[in-house]
Amino acid sequence: MIAHLNGDFETVDYAQNRSVLLYDNIENEEYPLHWHNAIEIIMPLTNGFEAICGGTDYHLDERDILIIPAGTLHNLKAQSGRRLILLIDNHSFANNPALSELYSVFSEPLLINSSFDKEFLRSMNQIMKDIYILYSNFGDVTEVYIYMKILSFFAKIKEYQLNEIQYYAGEQYAGKFRMILKFIEQNYMNDITLEDLAQLAGYSTYHFSRIFKKYSNTTFINFLNRRRVKAAELLLLENGCSITDVAMQVGFTSLTTFNRVFKNITGCTPSDYKKLYRT
Repeated sequence: MIAHLNGDFETVDYAQNRSVLLYDNIENEEYPLHWHNAIEIIMPLTNGFEAICGGTDYHLDERDILIIPAGTLHNLKAQSGRRLILLIDNHSFANNPALSELYSVFSEPLLINSSFDKEFLRSMNQIMKDIYILYSNFGDVTEVYIYMKILSFFAKIKEYQLNEIQYYAGEQYAGKFRMILKFIEQNYMNDITLEDLAQLAGYSTYHFSRIFKKYSNTTFINFLNRRRVKAAELLLLENGCSITDVAMQVGFTSLTTFNRVFKNITGCTPSDYKKLYRT
């Protein structure tokens, strides 16, 4: 069951001084619609599993893996079986520019199943098994090793996506889009348009839009808005920083737009977010 639920916001109950939480879950109960500031990874061990994320139904067979981004409204259906549920504090990634290449991996829900390469899926299962073993024998530096496994997990997904792009579109696409993502990371707080990026990459807007979605697992505007909201979440926790100031600092020119986008992505308004964290 969810221990700490305020409206539809869940406060993840990490142990003291930890920022990862792993459930070896066998509960046959429904988890109501909720969201949290943790990246959630689910892997069924026995029987399948059903999850609804952002209104989309995801069916997992045994050993499939579902990644649910932080801030995603989701609910889990009551079902028998056993599954691993890993929760990772999103701030470990959101405020680290060095990990910007990985943002696309958890920008939208991602189901890793039999449609992926078998060896790739097997390697993802092995990392989850390694994390389970580490977590079951927690020591002084265990969380460091777990984060090393988590980074390897996300990096392998990104590498797989890059290889897919290279296979279908050629190396020049992958190189250009790495450059584009770096440009977004450095300029998300400015006025960036799809047309500007298409021109920078040297493609038509239509062609660029299609390749961007395949490369990043989401549309350009969703990617940009999620990056801005990640930055806003950190700023909202700072004392003396008004919501209007935050909106302007992360690239929104309209407070109304900022409030709407923030709520669509996180499930609550910026002011509610500040209240929840004070609580």
